[in-house]
Amino acid sequence: MNWRAMSALDIGAVEAIAAQVHPDFHERAEVLAERVALYPPGAHLLEIGERPVGYVLSHPWAADAVPALDTPLGALPKAPDTYYLHDLALLPVARRIGAGSLMVAALARHAAARELGQMSLVAVGGSAPFWEKHGFRQRDLPALAGKLRSYSAEARYMVRTL
Repeated sequence: MNWRAMSALDIGAVEAIAAQVHPDFHERAEVLAERVALYPPGAHLLEIGERPVGYVLSHPWAADAVPALDTPLGALPKAPDTYYLHDLALLPVARRIGAGSLMVAALARHAAARELGQMSLVAVGGSAPFWEKHGFRQRDLPALAGKLRSYSAEARYMVRTL
C-alpha cells in the first residue's frame, strides 16, 4: 500500500475509481485535473502493487463554503481558513486496511502546518460515520442547504477543528 503524489497522468485512473465509488457524483476529467494543478500537495493516488485503488483531492478553501460539484474552481482563495477534502475515494480492496485513516491524518498534519484552523468536507454515500471517527462533526448551515442538495439529499457538511 503506497500513497503517492498524483499527476495529470493519473486522471484516467482517478476517473475509473470515481466511477466505481461515486457513480452518482460524476466529475469531468478537466475538473479533476484542475484540482490537481491548483494544489498538487493535496492530490494523492493510492496504489497496491502499482495498481491504483484510491485517491484524495484536497486544497485550502474558505470556511463554511462548498465548491460546486463538477465545476472548475478557477483559483484558490488568497486567504483560506479551512482545508477542504474534496474527495477521498477507495475501492473495496483498499478499505478497512487503514489507508483512508492514514491519509486523513497526513492531511490534518498538512493543514495544521499551513496554520489552517480546521478541515471541512461534504460527506456523501453514508460516509459520515467514517468522518466522525476522525473528529469531523456535522455543521448545519441553512445557507449551504441548496448546494448540499446538489450533491444528494443525505449530503452533510462536516468540519474538524485542528
